Amino acid sequence: MTSTFSYIMANAHPFNDQAECERVRRIRKENLCKHPNANFKIQIIEDSTQFAFSYLTDIVAGIKRSLDEGRRHVIILPAPNPMYAFVAQMLNRLRIPCKHVHTFNMDEYADEHGVTAPRDWQGGFQYWMWRDWFGRMEPELAIPEEQIHFPSTENVSYYTKMMEDLGGVDICYGGIGWSGHIAFFEPHLCVEFGEDIDAYLRAGARIVELHPLTIAQNSLFCDCGCSGDWSAVPPKAATIGPKDLKNSKVVKFWDGFSYGDVSWQRFITRLAAHGPVTPRVPASILQILNSELYVNSKIAQNCDDIHTGERATFYADIR
Repeated sequence: MTSTFSYIMANAHPFNDQAECERVRRIRKENLCKHPNANFKIQIIEDSTQFAFSYLTDIVAGIKRSLDEGRRHVIILPAPNPMYAFVAQMLNRLRIPCKHVHTFNMDEYADEHGVTAPRDWQGGFQYWMWRDWFGRMEPELAIPEEQIHFPSTENVSYYTKMMEDLGGVDICYGGIGWSGHIAFFEPHLCVEFGEDIDAYLRAGARIVELHPLTIAQNSLFCDCGCSGDWSAVPPKAATIGPKDLKNSKVVKFWDGFSYGDVSWQRFITRLAAHGPVTPRVPASILQILNSELYVNSKIAQNCDDIHTGERATFYADIR
């Protein structure tokens, strides 16, 4: 007979509805893509190579399509990913000029005073975006440097307006953080909005203090040596806000890009996609926007498989 053990969840996150956490935790893989909002599409991509390839080709296809249509292409991009080097390679080999492209990165680290990291700091997003993508483009094809933007101490107060002045964002790419954040717009900012979603969706770019879960998550990235060294993660950041997602013609989030074991993303993906729409879980606004969520098979895996399937495999190996 199995004993029961009850407890009140730790006060580690603004979203503390224990019953809802339990409900979404039990959402099975086969039900993950079912959602009542037809404008919110969820898709599982089983093959990890296809998952990455789909993301890269989506970026390139958007650039090429807008070129063919003779229009400007405005993109919001998430944190650097080594695979951006393949975007540069594809654009170069296909000889696709990018003079019509305007990029806005979601975020950049800042110190305790809100001063954002310089472009040449190797822990920063600007450094890796230039190294992985922008700096790899052949000069005659490259995005003009004045059309490549990052939020900073100097421009964060009007960063949202910069996008609006270009006629809005064509596509916003991203992923759901462990805390549920969008870019670095963190869950503890909910105290400013309560449950007023309309007010929340009017919030643009700003300097924020990072949530402890975000610091823990980012300490696992290669920029910090994948070592869990939380001291290597700056305390603040400049970030876009919910308004910038709302103003985008389409939002596409991809859950499954990380380093090492990303099992932590199984739960927050379910909470954001199937829990209440609330500022306490920033990415939950995907449910009410024109958005698409792509999930790789590792993240789609049932939350309790970590206790059953993987544990059973471990014990089988040591017998």
